[in-house]
Amino acid sequence: MKTTAQIMRELREDHDLSQAQVAAVLGISQQHYSKYEKNDYQLPLQHLVRLADFYGVSTDYLCGRCQPGDTAALDGVYITSRYTGSQLLQDLLNLDEAGRQAVADYIGLQKLRQLHGGR
Repeated sequence: MKTTAQIMRELREDHDLSQAQVAAVLGISQQHYSKYEKNDYQLPLQHLVRLADFYGVSTDYLCGRCQPGDTAALDGVYITSRYTGSQLLQDLLNLDEAGRQAVADYIGLQKLRQLHGGR
C-alpha cells in the first residue's frame, strides 16, 4: 500500500506541478511541503482536505485507502430499499452524454420541488 507521501508526489508529478506550486495552494513554503513528500512531517487534516479538493480525489485515496474511481464505499449506501449508490453510479455512467444530462436536469427539478415544499 502506498503512503500518503508517495501519493502526494505522484499526484503532483502527474499534474506537472512543482513543490512550490502545490505549497502555494496550501499556503506554506516549498521546504515545508517537501517535508510532507519525504514523510518527515505528518500532513494536517486541513491540508489533506485542501489537496483532495485541489486534485479532485477523495481523502481516502490520498490516505492510500482506495483507488481512484473506487465505488465500494457506495455499496453500503442505499438510494432505495434495493438500489445502492454504486448501482446508481454505474447506471449513470453507462448512459450517453444526453442521458446523463437528462438525469442531472431531473435531479435539479426534484431539488427545486423539495425546496418549494413538494409542489
